[in-house]
Amino acid sequence: MGYFRKDYCIDQEIPYEEQLQQAAKLLDNAQMLLIGAGAGASAAAGLTYDGERFYKNFQEFIEKYGKIHMRDMYSSGFYPFPTQETKWGYWSKHSMINRFLPPALPLYQKLYEAVKEKDYFVLTTNVDHQFQKAGFAAERIFATQGDYGMIQCEKGCHPKIYDAEELFRRMDRVRKECLIPSDMVPKCPVCGGNMMMHLRCDGNFVEDEDWHAASERYVNFVQKTAGKSTVLLELGVGFNTPGIIKYPFWRMTAENPKAVYVCINYGAAGCPEEIAAQSICIDGDIGEVLEQLW
Repeated sequence: MGYFRKDYCIDQEIPYEEQLQQAAKLLDNAQMLLIGAGAGASAAAGLTYDGERFYKNFQEFIEKYGKIHMRDMYSSGFYPFPTQETKWGYWSKHSMINRFLPPALPLYQKLYEAVKEKDYFVLTTNVDHQFQKAGFAAERIFATQGDYGMIQCEKGCHPKIYDAEELFRRMDRVRKECLIPSDMVPKCPVCGGNMMMHLRCDGNFVEDEDWHAASERYVNFVQKTAGKSTVLLELGVGFNTPGIIKYPFWRMTAENPKAVYVCINYGAAGCPEEIAAQSICIDGDIGEVLEQLW
């Protein structure tokens, strides 16, 4: 099977109710379930990065840096903050809003209740810890892109990441005018340099022992699906980083005659023609679709 491209995607013309019935039956009968979740899943759960939620929580940052730079939580993270005090002023707020303050959200809780008795594994690019909060077993999750609750050396000088929850909570309490005190700026315990969020944004992203262990468990799970009735359930995955979830899911479907690719995505549900007969692509709100499925 060749390398799929976005322009290979086709839309399916199957009635919505029929799609739901087919997907529900497949999920009930699947021997194995591989869940791939992108940003759209958390957005559907309520963790939106723009609009009212952004303006409500980041008004002081918008006023300080300007609307042209602070348009949403995603793009704001790329702002070239002039000092470490300003950088951590923003990121401590971002982490509190998206990682520590939100409880386990209903979409993730309901998803867990529906799959907890199955042989499942979760591959996600999300860094908000919602799967863990909802009850999904840590050993069945591979969060490839990092964690809003962890920090690392900016240069990646050593393969270790650090829990930053207590630090971010303290920063959140004392932040003034978008700044944190200088004595709270974290420094690398090895090289003494600056620290950064544990997010994959450049070649310095740290893949520590836990990351590699999760990667190995994911590979082992995928190998177990060979020749077995498997549902590859893709939730809210776009074309920002399709090589992590979307393209591998397409390939796994093409290579396993007993696999079915179920894609749920609002406005962006499709599949290549090569696997159309093994696919159900549901264009709709992920939360509403899952509610109807379960």
